[in-house]
Amino acid sequence: MATPAVKFTPPKVAQIKPGKLLIDGKWVDARSGKRFDVLNPATGQVLTTVAEGDKADVDLAVAAARRAFEGAWAKLEPRDRQRLIWKVGDLILENADELAEIESLDNGKPIRESRNVDIPMAAEVFRYYAGWVTKIHGETIPVNGPFFNYTRREPLGVVGQIIPWNFPLLMAAWKLAPALACGNTSVLKPAEQTPLTALRLGELVLEAGIPEGVVNIITGFGPTSGAAITEHMDVDKVAFTGETTTGRIIMEACAKSNMKKLSLELGGKSPNIVFADADLDKAAEGVTTKSIFTANAGQACVGGSRILIQRPVLNEMLTRMEAIVKQHKIGDPFDAATTMGPVISKAQYDKIVGYIEMGKKETKLVFGGRYGAELVPSLPGGFWIEPTLFMTENNALRICQEEIFGPVATVIPFDTEEQAFAIANDSRFGLAAGVWTKDAARMNRCVRAINAGTVWVNTYLHIGYELPFMGVKDSGYGHDDVMEFTREKTAVIANG
Repeated sequence: MATPAVKFTPPKVAQIKPGKLLIDGKWVDARSGKRFDVLNPATGQVLTTVAEGDKADVDLAVAAARRAFEGAWAKLEPRDRQRLIWKVGDLILENADELAEIESLDNGKPIRESRNVDIPMAAEVFRYYAGWVTKIHGETIPVNGPFFNYTRREPLGVVGQIIPWNFPLLMAAWKLAPALACGNTSVLKPAEQTPLTALRLGELVLEAGIPEGVVNIITGFGPTSGAAITEHMDVDKVAFTGETTTGRIIMEACAKSNMKKLSLELGGKSPNIVFADADLDKAAEGVTTKSIFTANAGQACVGGSRILIQRPVLNEMLTRMEAIVKQHKIGDPFDAATTMGPVISKAQYDKIVGYIEMGKKETKLVFGGRYGAELVPSLPGGFWIEPTLFMTENNALRICQEEIFGPVATVIPFDTEEQAFAIANDSRFGLAAGVWTKDAARMNRCVRAINAGTVWVNTYLHIGYELPFMGVKDSGYGHDDVMEFTREKTAVIANG
């Protein structure tokens, strides 16, 4: 890797303050009085503390959301709801520098990534779904007999939303915006590792004029506040993004409570397939920095962590991939030259390091494999792991089958198209896949043959709020668009 940053650069705008819960338009302490630390993953030091919500706080938040759903929010005209949601997007852009700094402090991603990707996209998500408010409608249906029949799209009610730590503000936007556009109210639980931009977003929601109780934010832990949301009898839907084991627990809780509607966007072990006829320059960039290694330090559910390369171009691709990775700089997220930050926490660091050591014992290390303070000596308390690539012929290895969620990938050589499809589908996950080829017929065969919710061809990680995004198998089901936040009602009216 290139020379690391020499110091930690302080933020220019953001002022980090202790966090409270947002319930019914007011910032309050947890009923228990408990608080927990929020760490900077680049230094390992405490940024601040936030309130530790639990069931008692969730009960208050759900009650506030129910009152708002049946009261002030329901009484707004669609165009007024549209205007308020759009205003949230405006306020995100007006405060973009501050939000980007908070995100990089809290999550560890480079400031260039927060400022140029996460924050502007979060604003656009609110603006996009604001446009949907006046376009959600039913239809008339002709049937036999003297009847007038039509359908209505109605909001679900109170929605519980539980988001991960890898894209904190963007995931909050992706959950909140469509729910609000449909007329729902929300109880949002950000990840305990990264609650700070969600709390700042709560302030912007109130500043935009969205009525009290429409958006409630409970910081806390999964087994307490998260479980209280999923088990609550007055929550009408849960939208969860996170890892598969937690998704199963949430599914069981929803079934045992009030059979609430559920959407799950879970883990992945995505294949990224390079055929011999591909543009190797684009493919090498696509399977490294745009897929798994430096983008958010590889902490993305869609990361292409299984790189399948057709044997005739295997060595050339490996050479190109290593050269690309060596150009990137790991270090201080606030250094403009940094392209890769730390992983999120000590727990995640230990998990990833365990897989790296496992890989070293089981198969061939192509490049990388280092971790710890030696990578960024000026910030020895950070959770640093360099891009690491293994190679194996055995897709059954744990490093090929289990979601590592870090800057670690495995190359698996293949010979034929049919073999590539078999390896790609040999996984309990099915979130995404990538394909690199110049053959138009093969592109379509790949899309049909690969069992995944999204298949990218000659690109990777192109995710748009306009596009459906969902998984199959253990990667979950449902996606956070407007239809997922409405229920359809049929009306049958006798004529005469």
